Amino acid sequence: MNRHSLIELEAVLAIVRCGSFRAAALDLGMSTTAISNAVGKLERELAVRLFNRTTRSVSLTHAGRIFVAQIKPALEDIQKAMNTARSQQETPSGTLRINAFATAAREIMVPLVLTYLQRYPQVHIDLVTEGRLVDVVAAGFDLGVRSADLVPSDAIAIPLGQMRRMAVAAAPAFFESRAIPQVPQELLTYPCVRVRLPNGALFRWRFEKGGEELQLDVEGPMTLDEASLARIAVTNGVGIGYFMEADIRDDIAAGRLVRILEDWTPPLVPLCLYYSNRRNSSAAFQAFIALARDFAAGRLA
Repeated sequence: MNRHSLIELEAVLAIVRCGSFRAAALDLGMSTTAISNAVGKLERELAVRLFNRTTRSVSLTHAGRIFVAQIKPALEDIQKAMNTARSQQETPSGTLRINAFATAAREIMVPLVLTYLQRYPQVHIDLVTEGRLVDVVAAGFDLGVRSADLVPSDAIAIPLGQMRRMAVAAAPAFFESRAIPQVPQELLTYPCVRVRLPNGALFRWRFEKGGEELQLDVEGPMTLDEASLARIAVTNGVGIGYFMEADIRDDIAAGRLVRILEDWTPPLVPLCLYYSNRRNSSAAFQAFIALARDFAAGRLA
């Protein structure tokens, strides 16, 4: 057996455990291509096919079932030994650099970043927020946080599991002399607070309901380049705003803002924590990855 065989064996068990190559890749922190190549290499070495593959399913062959039954106990013993060794690893320390959109940074601040620092006070986190997409490795970052549809295709991603939504809202006093809009098109006749993106373009308000999709270029007395400033303007009655739901949840609960058109703002794709490769093997990096996986699985208190 060659020196890569342990990875290949772990890949086989992960596919059996997770039910698909894609799910196994996420479980092991590998790309789908890498895990497929690992299994293919092992099958060539053994000169036997371990899996029946179709576009919709994957299942063990007869030879694969026998193989898994024989290797699983041994691999479990090896994993226990490795976990014992890892538990004796150095205490996480040093600096972790993370790049994220500002909205994404706000969403992970309490459940991930602050929880991590409480557990590992010897680690310093350098969290940089910006609107442009960044090659995390080339720019010197350890990790990136973006919505799933913006993660580079060659990156290893950990879906953080939270479904996000946009929210349209205004101050209660704003509607004292105005009717509440019932459909998005009515917003075109109301003063709205706009936000300018980092690339200079104005952010278009997107809506969807029953298969109908709309993008509106609203008008209003103010255009700002930061969502937090737009929130201040809207809570003070300047106009209607369009926000990440998480950013104004407390304002809605406290009665400072009234949400409208809620049925026109369906869930968005979740956030992902991602990195380009597994070269960073520091205890600090591995501890953050482990915490992110626990968060995604709902295991954090």
